Amino acid sequence: MVLALLLALQTDWPRWRGADGSGVSPEALKAEALARPKLLFRAQLGEGLSSVSIVAGKLYTLGNQGGQDVVSCLDAKTGKPVWRFPYKCPAGNFNGPRATPTVHGGLVYTLSRNGQAFALDAVTGEPKWQADLAKLYGAKTGDYGITGSPLVLGDALVFNACAKGVALNRTSGEKLWASAAGTSGFASPVAVDGSVALFTASSLSILDPATGRELSAFAWQTSFDANAADPVLFDGKLFITSGWDKGCALLKLENQRLSSLWQNTEIRSQIASPVHLDGRLFGIDDNTPNGQLKCLDAKTGKPLWSRKGGFGNLLAAGGKLLSIDRTGLLVVVDADGKDVAKAQVLGRAAKNWTAPVLCDGLLYCRDGEGLLVCLDLR
Repeated sequence: MVLALLLALQTDWPRWRGADGSGVSPEALKAEALARPKLLFRAQLGEGLSSVSIVAGKLYTLGNQGGQDVVSCLDAKTGKPVWRFPYKCPAGNFNGPRATPTVHGGLVYTLSRNGQAFALDAVTGEPKWQADLAKLYGAKTGDYGITGSPLVLGDALVFNACAKGVALNRTSGEKLWASAAGTSGFASPVAVDGSVALFTASSLSILDPATGRELSAFAWQTSFDANAADPVLFDGKLFITSGWDKGCALLKLENQRLSSLWQNTEIRSQIASPVHLDGRLFGIDDNTPNGQLKCLDAKTGKPLWSRKGGFGNLLAAGGKLLSIDRTGLLVVVDADGKDVAKAQVLGRAAKNWTAPVLCDGLLYCRDGEGLLVCLDLR
């Protein structure tokens, strides 16, 4: 019984970038399944760039339909609807919601592009509490809306909203702390050894999740305040990257203080969050030529290889990289950048910017128009 429970927990993908927030799946990949992925189901979710979360065989995500955001719960293996929770929200630019639901303790936490936060019962979709971060705390949407996914740290539910974050009690929705009113960065909060790393509009900040007190900060100013890729934590260090020709940097985190180890312009990611594997950093460089998949030596920042192809987002699994390019092509390469498999999985004209998810042998890919496809890689 205990073993079955542990195995079930291992196959969950309960939030954006997985249980540990790394964007790395622990699952193995079969070469024959990658060569001919089997389509298990398709589903229409409504417009948006949200990825999916999966817990106990249920899939949770967001889309926008007819001026409403819709939180959808589907059977993760059949795509059949279980419940849906709609609320009024304009589609906005780059239509639809961006944040991915976070599933924790029987609740589903969601966030709209306008700052509407909800806690829903994971089984029934019944709302338990809601909070408008814009009206209550002065969270501004900026050029692209509020995009970061919620992070649970103990009793705190942390959002990248306002100038340097907002935290609510995860069971009641009551305010724990809120920073000054303003525009946030676009990345999701990242747990860092009892603290939280927040990529704000102008810095990487390390905060106390209980009080919101800033423990350390590293200035990082970007055109349009567009810090959107999640910081990547490994070996007591944090890797950050932004587009608009800003570049990337590796920061040392010691005694809750940040200092730079190296900085360059090899990876300039506008949207996609990088991943770290075995001393290497993999990310998408969005400057000319757009969408190169690149690999850097994590210790020195020196480029090891690059692949052209207009890539939009990526996932690591089984020591390989699974990336969706902007034509909807799934490209799988090994850690040295060599081709493993390719398959056309999404439409060529849609915004194919959402990171794929691998959970329990099933690969979920979603486009900006709302098409979700599930591929069987078992």
